[in-house]
Amino acid sequence: MPNAAAPSRKKPPRRAAARAADLDVDPQPPRAAGALADAEGDDVEARIYRAVFESVMSQRLPPGTKLPEAPLCELFGVSRAVVRKVLQKLAHDHIVQLRPNRGATVAVPTREETQQIFEARRALEAAIVRLVAERATPADLKALRAQLQAETKVMHRHDQPAWARLASTYHLRLAELSGNPILHRYLVEIVSRCSLIVALHQPPGNAACEHDEHEGIVERIARGDADGAVALMDRHLRDLERHLMLDKPAPRKDLAHLLGLG
Repeated sequence: MPNAAAPSRKKPPRRAAARAADLDVDPQPPRAAGALADAEGDDVEARIYRAVFESVMSQRLPPGTKLPEAPLCELFGVSRAVVRKVLQKLAHDHIVQLRPNRGATVAVPTREETQQIFEARRALEAAIVRLVAERATPADLKALRAQLQAETKVMHRHDQPAWARLASTYHLRLAELSGNPILHRYLVEIVSRCSLIVALHQPPGNAACEHDEHEGIVERIARGDADGAVALMDRHLRDLERHLMLDKPAPRKDLAHLLGLG
C-alpha cells in the first residue's frame, strides 16, 4: 500500500517540549544499550525512546498499555515515521509488542516467559556477583555503599517509582563493576524485561527488591565471600519471583500521564 505523504516536521510546542525534557527520571537511568545507542544520533528519537523506556522502568507505564501513534506524534511534535521508527527499536528490545492492525502496546510477558526470564537473570547475576567479589576495589565498594544510602533515603520518602529505578540501578551497577561488558549488556535487557513483569504483577505496597538483601550482598562482596554473595543474590531473585501476583490486572491511565508528560 503506498505511503501517504509524510507531514512536514514542526518544532514541538514550547509547553510540550518543556514537559518532555522534564521527565521524572534518574540522571543516569539504565538504558537499553543497543537501541538507545543507535538513537543518540537523532535527539528526537532518543527523547521518545527514553520517555517510554524510563516510564516502563519506573513502573509508570504498565504492561499492556496501548501506544497509539497519533498521541505520541502530538506529545512530541513529530511525524508518524519518527514514531514508527522508535517503536520498532523498542520492539527489538522487547519493551513493546507490535501487532498487525493492532498497533503497539507495552509488552506483557507470559507466565512461561516470566519463568524463563528469571531463570536467565539468576544465571547472569550469579556470574556477575562472583566477578565483582573477585575484582571489587575500595572505590567500587564506596560507590555501592553510596547506592545503598540513596536507596535508604528513597525508602524513607515512600517514593515507589524512585525506588523501582534505584533497585534496577543497583543490579546494573554490579554488572558494570564485573568488568564484563557482555554480561552488562545482557543484564540491561533482562532487567528491562523484569521491570515489565514487576510493573504488571507486583502486589500493591511491596518493594520490587529488598533493601536489606542488597546490603547483605554488598557486605559479602566486601569480605570476598563470593559463594555467600551468589547464594544471597539467588535467594533475592527467587523471592522476587515468588512474590509476584501473576493474575493482577494492569491499570488504565492517560498516556501523557504514564509517560511523565502530563
